[in-house]
Amino acid sequence: MPLTNTHSSYGGVTKAFHWLTALLILTALPLGWFANELAHAIYDPNIATTEEDIARAARLFSLHKTVGVTVFFVALARILWALTQKKPGLLNADNKPEAFAAETVHWLLYGSLMLVPLSGWIHHAAAEGFAPILWPFGQNLPFVPKSAFLAELTASLHWLFILVLGGSLALHILGAMKHHVVDKDSTLRRMLPGQSDAPEPPAQHHSAVPAVAALFIWGAVLVGGWTIGVFDDHSQASVDTAELSDVQSEWEVESGTLSITISQLNSPVTGSFEDWTAAITFEDPTEAGLAGSVDVTIAIGSLSLGTVTDQAMGADFFDSAQFPTAQFKADLFKTESGYEARGPLTIRDQAMDVVLPFTLDLQDDTATMSGQLELNRLDFNVGTSQPTEDSLGFSVIVSIELTAERDEE
Repeated sequence: MPLTNTHSSYGGVTKAFHWLTALLILTALPLGWFANELAHAIYDPNIATTEEDIARAARLFSLHKTVGVTVFFVALARILWALTQKKPGLLNADNKPEAFAAETVHWLLYGSLMLVPLSGWIHHAAAEGFAPILWPFGQNLPFVPKSAFLAELTASLHWLFILVLGGSLALHILGAMKHHVVDKDSTLRRMLPGQSDAPEPPAQHHSAVPAVAALFIWGAVLVGGWTIGVFDDHSQASVDTAELSDVQSEWEVESGTLSITISQLNSPVTGSFEDWTAAITFEDPTEAGLAGSVDVTIAIGSLSLGTVTDQAMGADFFDSAQFPTAQFKADLFKTESGYEARGPLTIRDQAMDVVLPFTLDLQDDTATMSGQLELNRLDFNVGTSQPTEDSLGFSVIVSIELTAERDEE
């Protein structure tokens, strides 16, 4: 069997690419489906799930992503190889409508083999969450920022492109069966391993019309997806966020971030709270001692934690429906080496005294602070269904940075 294509038959390399691609696709699609179904069950508060369920979903997603990235590179290599080869002619070229449909489906397949894994890969790189790609080359992509909007957009595109891939794959298989069973020609046999005795194809002319038709179909799918709301903003957690009242403070927070970092399957996942208030009193003493106080209230439902946001809001974790806010009431102290906030932190129904060391830069009436402390989630009854660190680490790093201005009124 020759390695290269001829006008009437496919070579060994093309056949290898074809069947390897088919194997990878038929592996990736069910892996993604089963992982997605299991994830929906995990996020459903009416279904009891265990730590093993979460770990199983993560493994399935990791395998799906890894196979998907492999599809991308195999498809890229396949396309580059095809550009160097003769394209065997269609055996049914005399049947113009059928030949047009076949070529259109081929364009849809080639495009989908690139667009489906690429959109999924960009989604993975843009999102904060679990289920890493199983390879040693990192989880990020150049020029792809961590962005909830981009992750949401590419997730929607990935789903729509999968529909195109599934439809074109089904048509491709049905067409091959029709050639083999009904027409009884050599269309399928010439792609099977070994030497084929395919006849010389009839004279034919290839045009750009099938490629344009494929582009039209992709456009129609995108417009249809937009019409039914696929691209609507779904980035907010499916819970109500507590509305926080304005607070009176000697120091008004002008800007700042309050974030947490967890360890999911030994990979860090960072998220931030969009809504929180801080009532601050502070006078910098000349010597170590009491310097003021702070009262911080956090809207739990405003947390964005990538792909695990909904899970974090669930009853076994923050339980934002029953405990919509967290609070930190502390006294501020100047120490020999810096500053500390000391007081009770209340999350869910648990209060615990903590110490938050922080740095402070005072410039006239502007203060810039940065602090970090480490908590154990089990101390606050968060994630008790996961009593080990197999899927979710015990440690939670809380980081805060803010700039405040002294209120002169």
